[in-house]
Amino acid sequence: MTLPAVPVSTLPEQPPTAATPSPAERALDRALRVAGGVVTVWAGVLLALLELIFATWAWNIVQGLSGVPQALVGIGAVAVGVAAVVASTVLLGSYARRSTGGRWAIVLAALPWFVVIVAGGVRTVEGDLALVGDNVLGLALIVAGAITFAVVGFRQLVTPPPVR
Repeated sequence: MTLPAVPVSTLPEQPPTAATPSPAERALDRALRVAGGVVTVWAGVLLALLELIFATWAWNIVQGLSGVPQALVGIGAVAVGVAAVVASTVLLGSYARRSTGGRWAIVLAALPWFVVIVAGGVRTVEGDLALVGDNVLGLALIVAGAITFAVVGFRQLVTPPPVR
């Protein structure tokens, strides 16, 4: 006794095709991606400036104290500063990828950040210096920011793009 055969299709099912966007929709999408890239660059500059200001301000406070209060305030400033740098860098990386749609978008925030940080370590004509060699807090913030940018960039390059 044999059972009747069930017809089986040999071709895989094709997903429904999406309607192609109009030229106006493509132009709007491109303009929004460019605007997102510009905002990402300026956010990278702003993030670096805020880190330099915080590092200099907090280090001056720590230097004005002595003994146990100096140690406690220094540890607190490092803990708060590093946590803020890591969180803001991760958020900036996420914004960069979502706003531009590119996996390489973290570079738009990281490059200006590095330029501003390097500029903070160069003495001006007047003799001012934002990051001095004994500013341990500033060095901790630089290391935390650089490592976080590297990790966020690596994760964005390795993970596959979302299905649209």
